[in-house]
Amino acid sequence: MAADRDYYEILGTNKGASDAEIKKAYKKKAMKFHPDRHGGDESKFKEIQEAYQVLGDSKKRAAYDQFGKAGVDPSMGGGPGGPFGAGGNGNFSDVFEDIFGDIFGGMGGGRGGAGGGGQRSQRGSDIRYGVEISLEEAVHGATKEITVPTSVKCKTCKGSGAKEGTKAVSCPTCEGHGQVRMQQGFFSIQQTCPNCHGQGTVIESPCGSCHGRGTTQERKKLAVKIPAGVDNGDRIRLSGEGEAGLNGAPSGDLYVQIQVKPHKIFERDGNDLHCEVPVSFVTAAVGGEVEVPTLSGRIKLKIPVETQSGKSFRLRGKGVKPVRGGSTGDLFCHVFIETPVNLNADQKNLLKQFQATLEADSAKHSPKSRSWFDNVKQFFEGLR
Repeated sequence: MAADRDYYEILGTNKGASDAEIKKAYKKKAMKFHPDRHGGDESKFKEIQEAYQVLGDSKKRAAYDQFGKAGVDPSMGGGPGGPFGAGGNGNFSDVFEDIFGDIFGGMGGGRGGAGGGGQRSQRGSDIRYGVEISLEEAVHGATKEITVPTSVKCKTCKGSGAKEGTKAVSCPTCEGHGQVRMQQGFFSIQQTCPNCHGQGTVIESPCGSCHGRGTTQERKKLAVKIPAGVDNGDRIRLSGEGEAGLNGAPSGDLYVQIQVKPHKIFERDGNDLHCEVPVSFVTAAVGGEVEVPTLSGRIKLKIPVETQSGKSFRLRGKGVKPVRGGSTGDLFCHVFIETPVNLNADQKNLLKQFQATLEADSAKHSPKSRSWFDNVKQFFEGLR
């Protein structure tokens, strides 16, 4: 955590920064290090959260500017709640949802209603759903149709859980508060009402379709738009497509987890692509051209004279364009010399004759081999 670091330093701003600049700096840092994103960093993300909890609140920021962390740490006599305490203007949650509202979103927890005197609403649960896509779909984008089992608001009672013509009534046990107070000797303990389970209301005549739950189970089809440039492990949020909320509360969200299938030719590393290109030893020796694939079509790769196995060629701009914008990655073609197989007698004889011509001046034609054997010879002589 940010035990010793300055909050302004963590966000990359200074004391003179405006509220808008603080918010902008937080968005940028939180997006970069969010643990749900590819390459995120949970510890740094927590530091950023802590810094913005203080600098994003005008009262806490003023106390921090005057007294440092002592001004916002309750254990040191600081302001209300410290960085993670009560009080404040609530900017953090608003900004957090603004950042992660469309893709790579933070998983929102259930936001249930509070207070007594009425039936409590509770936001629906979020759903996680995995979808497998090809590398081509990840690079270029695609639309995938999925079928998701989920709970939806009951059409008969419109989510109230009560039979048509009736409604929930105040719980007689807790008188609508959702909590009951139990006296045990000198102590008074408040606990959730056992009759209404904290709802504050009870349904005397439940709906026949949902049996009082307010929701029913369905399987719904959704078209998920996969943006170009997504990577393995990225998540896409579909707002309101999760479980239905209770008592009129909003539905949860659906998080589609991306899994990219292995490719037969390419391997992805961030925004770059890598592939192996087999080349005959004749082409490697005298040079030539080979046709290589890219995700945007075929191209000719020039093989220089005397190319060695393991040589890499970089094709700029033939990689992946990032989902959040920026420069496109590159394609790296790694050459390996393919040894011919299934040779007939004539072909073997020709190769032996060719090898004999090379051995006459091996230092000239095979400098690396000659150097390696010289080093081996010195190594064994050193063991004597």
